[in-house]
Amino acid sequence: MSAKGSPAASRRKGLTLTDVLVTVVVSLVLGVVYHVWASVSSIAGLLFIQSDELVYGMWFAASTLAFLLIRKPGVALIAEIAAAHLEIAFGSAYGIQLLLYSVVQGLAAELVFAAFRYRNASAVVAGLAGIAAAAGSLLADIYYGYVTEYATWVIVLKYSLRAISSFVIAGWLMYGLAKLLERAGVTQSLRPVDRKEYDALDG
Repeated sequence: MSAKGSPAASRRKGLTLTDVLVTVVVSLVLGVVYHVWASVSSIAGLLFIQSDELVYGMWFAASTLAFLLIRKPGVALIAEIAAAHLEIAFGSAYGIQLLLYSVVQGLAAELVFAAFRYRNASAVVAGLAGIAAAAGSLLADIYYGYVTEYATWVIVLKYSLRAISSFVIAGWLMYGLAKLLERAGVTQSLRPVDRKEYDALDG
C-alpha cells in the first residue's frame, strides 16, 4: 500500500477533533503548571540579576509538548492560546496581554516546526521552537515597552538566559516527557508510531 493511501498518512493530513481536545487538555495541565511556576520564577529570581530567566522556558512548553505528542500543524499555536486562557482564568495580573503573547509565541514555534515540514520531532527542533517562542516573547516585550528600562548589557543577559532556558525546558525537557509518554503507549491513539520513530527516540 502506498503512503498516500495508508491510514497513517490520512491521520497526518489535518487536525481531528481528538487532536484538538488532546491539545487543549495538555494546555490545561500546563496552564496549571504555569500558575504554580510564577512562584518558582520568583524564587529563581533571588539568585542573581535576571536569574528568573533561567526557568522562563517553561512558559513555552505547551507549544512544544503538544507538537511532540501530536505532530500536526496548528497544535503549537492552539496549545499556547489555550494555556494562556487558563492563566487568565486563574486571575493573572497580565490579563489580556497574555493572549497577544500566546499568539506570537505559538506562531513563532509553529514557524520552526513548519520549516521542518512538521516531520522532525527531535529534541533539537523542539529546542529551536522554544528559542523561537522566546524571540516572539521579546517582540511582545518590545511592543509593551518592557525593555526600555534596561541597560543594553542587561537586555543581552536577560534574553540570552531566556533562550537557553527555552532550549532546555521547552525543548529537551518536553522531549523527554514526550518520550516517556510514547513508551507508555499514551500516543498510540493519537498517531501511529513505527519502528523508525522508536529508533529516533533511542538516538
